Amino acid sequence: MIVPRAAGAGPAVRFEGLTKRYGAFTAVDGIDLDVGRGELFGFLGPNGAGKTTSIRMLVGSLRPTEGRVLVHGRDVVREPMQAKRHIGYIPDRPFLYDKLTGAEFLHFVAGLWGVEGERIDGRSAELLELFGLTRWADTLVESYSHGMRQKLLISSALVHSPDLIVVDEPMVGLDPKGARLIKDLLRAFARQGGTVFMSTHTLEVAEALCDRIAILEGGRVRAVGSMAELRAASSAGSAGLEEVFLRLTGGTDVADLVSALRDSGDGLAGVGGDA
Repeated sequence: MIVPRAAGAGPAVRFEGLTKRYGAFTAVDGIDLDVGRGELFGFLGPNGAGKTTSIRMLVGSLRPTEGRVLVHGRDVVREPMQAKRHIGYIPDRPFLYDKLTGAEFLHFVAGLWGVEGERIDGRSAELLELFGLTRWADTLVESYSHGMRQKLLISSALVHSPDLIVVDEPMVGLDPKGARLIKDLLRAFARQGGTVFMSTHTLEVAEALCDRIAILEGGRVRAVGSMAELRAASSAGSAGLEEVFLRLTGGTDVADLVSALRDSGDGLAGVGGDA
């Protein structure tokens, strides 16, 4: 059902000196990164690290100031249509057309990719069934819950059979059953040769799913690799991703400060007690 169209050699995604500036502010600062075909790749960082800006350049909605993004060897700026045909994009905030039904929305998106006729009828029905939306296929999207909208958005990202899924916070608004479905889908997609480029603040999900992870801070990649490689880079021993993440992004400072204040008895005397 979700078999991607992946073919050829070379990385699925390549950032070459990727940079984005807004005046004097540099949001993304010269990122070099390769993501292999068939890889489930995590793209993590604290708020303001440059994740969303990088993703927008990856999917072609934002032009780099310097550098470039290649998707299956195609420059996203110079060859936008060829590059974007490989991509299924799942943003964290779904934007849908409320006055279309679920089925109509999938047909609309498929038409943008030139997928029509019996092929899209079967594909839409399959995706709606997979995400438990068949009962609401002919219901206007305006009456969908947030979780249903997220499922419809994910369906629309898969409707043209992409071989790269770019997903930002995939579990937002989903119930436990829906979240489990997405995890299983992403794993299956990668096993079948597709590539997943995923940004999330849910570190447990990233640790459980991802083959490799890049951690950003200040617009730069601080470390990239498997969990074993990230632990080595952060001198974290056998710690989980949360500890590794905090060490690499400076997030341990707050914990150390609170611990020091508690030990000294200064400044926190009234915390947790009566005023």
